[in-house]
Amino acid sequence: MPRHVACVMDGNGRWAQRRSLPRTAGHRAAETAVIDIIEAARSAGVEWLSLYAFSTENWNRPGPEVDYLMRLVGRVVRKHAPLLLARGVRCRFLGAADPRVPRELAQDFADLATLTAGNRKMTLTVAFDHGGRRDIVEAARSLIRSRTPAEEVNEQLFADHLPLPDTPDVDLVIRTSGEQRISNFMLWQVAYAEWVFPEVLWPDFRAPDFLTCLHTYRHRERRFGGVPPQTIGDPT
Repeated sequence: MPRHVACVMDGNGRWAQRRSLPRTAGHRAAETAVIDIIEAARSAGVEWLSLYAFSTENWNRPGPEVDYLMRLVGRVVRKHAPLLLARGVRCRFLGAADPRVPRELAQDFADLATLTAGNRKMTLTVAFDHGGRRDIVEAARSLIRSRTPAEEVNEQLFADHLPLPDTPDVDLVIRTSGEQRISNFMLWQVAYAEWVFPEVLWPDFRAPDFLTCLHTYRHRERRFGGVPPQTIGDPT
């Protein structure tokens, strides 16, 4: 069982387009998938679940779509806060640093994080206004401000200066809709992750699809740059 699963929730726009609906309809339909996958991950014993909700590049989308997303996410957070609390899910938010994030939405994020801070069943990280490169730059800035000598900087120390530094490395990344890109998502944490690319669009992604991805992961051989045990000692 992977300890940390991350999902790139891709395909909302195409889901709506195939139904001759506005893109906002795809974002609205994604809510059901989000809740279903949170429940599936928690029930399966996944300890950490990260969802890519809004990237630093998504600010380039049309203004009305961005405004709709801000309102939708705030409504979803408020609506499902009691469920997340009852299920023992600790909620955290990675990003949300841009001043364009509405003050009310930032407060919704803070309220949910405070409400669920004591939960231990599973940690849910919502990456919102997130960029992996920005996180790495911020870690470098933090090290510089701390006046850490260059020769003392190693991977663990660098990771300690990332946002939410207690987050473990990602074991499995699921990117729906069949697209095969990293999209600036948790670049440091996914360094050794396994990836799966189900064709299903995110609004149609459900618990059985998630469990299929876990099954695929369990049949992968993770070597982290090494070789399979049975080949050790065999130079051929």
